[in-house]
Amino acid sequence: MTVRLSAAEQYEALLNKYDTWMFDCDGVLWHGDRPIEGAVEVLDMLRKRGKRLLFVTNNATKSRRSYKTKFDQLGIEAHVDEIYGSAYAAAVYISSVMKLPKDKKVFVIGMSGIEEELCNEGVSYVGGTDPADCTLEPFSLADFTPDPDVAAVLCGLDSAINYTKLAKAFHYLHRDPSCRFLVTNEDSTFPSAHGLLPGAGAISAPLRFALNRDPLSIGKPAKTMLDCIQAKVQFDPKHTIMIGDRLNTDILFGQAGGLATLLVLTGVTSEDHITGPNASTVVPDYVTPSIGDLRSAEPS
Repeated sequence: MTVRLSAAEQYEALLNKYDTWMFDCDGVLWHGDRPIEGAVEVLDMLRKRGKRLLFVTNNATKSRRSYKTKFDQLGIEAHVDEIYGSAYAAAVYISSVMKLPKDKKVFVIGMSGIEEELCNEGVSYVGGTDPADCTLEPFSLADFTPDPDVAAVLCGLDSAINYTKLAKAFHYLHRDPSCRFLVTNEDSTFPSAHGLLPGAGAISAPLRFALNRDPLSIGKPAKTMLDCIQAKVQFDPKHTIMIGDRLNTDILFGQAGGLATLLVLTGVTSEDHITGPNASTVVPDYVTPSIGDLRSAEPS
């Protein structure tokens, strides 16, 4: 049963119960380039109380280093080794789990964040932000020379998606069944400062339909993301809480890892999604309107 937090003593009990706090970012800590009211103060309060903070995001448009810059710009304290994005997790998966041979490459549909993390892991890639793939010219297989070294396709959020990128990715996956089909995450939407936009799941959907094939998803709620964190950080799941705004990624991710879960209503999920006849079957342990509500636990 979900506990609806409202009283100061409830927030105080929550703070005392958990030592490691995992946060989604978009829709939880900020909207676009605007921090959510109270988020900075709550994170500072948690640090003062000796809590471990981890930031776990499915947004693959930025590398961890770029995310650190965003935190800095918003006035939120964060360290690179506290940030775990799906671009980083995907790069680690390709290099350390798949163990992609050094002479093989990844075809990327995505932005510079994926490219930077692949480079950091020593993974070669083609596509991505390559100007040759960002054209609006009609695509023809007659003019396309496939790279024979491509052994995987990695698809993330790409605000410059076009038919050329989709056609090349489809060709690599269709011609060679052993070519791995990977996605950074399957979020259907992406929260921006001015409203929802199509997410990474919408970018990969045409490939899934054309190929009649499901990809391996790296980001939340997949356990791959948690494995990536656990490889770097020691924490007790029983004393760890995941805070997110999306039931089918953040909350499901926490539940799959044996973590407590706190849903905030400042992002994708609304009250209608957790109550009424059409409520989700994914039920968080706690719910509060905003992360800023935790300020009520701080002594005056």
